[in-house]
Amino acid sequence: MQDAIEKKLAAIEEKENVKILYAAESGSRAWGFASPDSDYDVRFLYVRPRSFYLKLEKTRDVIEWQLDDVFDINGWDIQKALRLLYSSNPTLFEWARSPIVYRRAPQWEAVRQEMDRCFQKKAGLYHYLNTARRTYQEHLCRSEVSLKKYFYTLRPILAARWILNRGTPPPIVFTELVDAELDSSLRPYVERLLKDKKSAPESWTGPRIEELNQYLMRQIEAVRLRSEALPPDPKPEWENLDELFLSLLTDFG
Repeated sequence: MQDAIEKKLAAIEEKENVKILYAAESGSRAWGFASPDSDYDVRFLYVRPRSFYLKLEKTRDVIEWQLDDVFDINGWDIQKALRLLYSSNPTLFEWARSPIVYRRAPQWEAVRQEMDRCFQKKAGLYHYLNTARRTYQEHLCRSEVSLKKYFYTLRPILAARWILNRGTPPPIVFTELVDAELDSSLRPYVERLLKDKKSAPESWTGPRIEELNQYLMRQIEAVRLRSEALPPDPKPEWENLDELFLSLLTDFG
């Protein structure tokens, strides 16, 4: 599959006239709880020639390349990505910390270093908190629930706890978050769910687990209260992001 994805990235570069700076797996495969029928969520950041950014006409800053039962491939223009980085967009930090990397240009290291300086705790906390709360309310209050929705609620709660306790971007791999943040009494339930998730289809459902539901309810409220008590994060300097953007255009343009 690595070779197939590399060929698709090369095809994107040729057809779209871009240079891919970074490409990695996102979603359940990166998190470590893919089902047998999970697709490949490939995300990438790209740079266009310098002349492209000097046009007055508005142009798209996203490439949506493929979406089917096997692949979900799309990417962001580096200009869009750096603007989102200014606001500490959590999605960017997830992509950057993926354990499955398909493409990494030498210039990526400069972007990664700038990302470390741009991380804002409250932005990450509110993203993960809102994700967990919304998924819980919409999917986990029924008698029969989707197995994957437990992970889509539990993982962001553990990620938020990581930020509160450490002040850094959380790891991507689910088991790292479990080892660091999950109460030991909940481990047997999660280990069983993880085993089922890796062997069952994406559509698998099962009875609600009250112990997990109660834990998630408590944690959602606890994270909310602790998040609201934090002071605002300082904003990064646009100057650093501007310099980084221009350096990338010099290298790739």
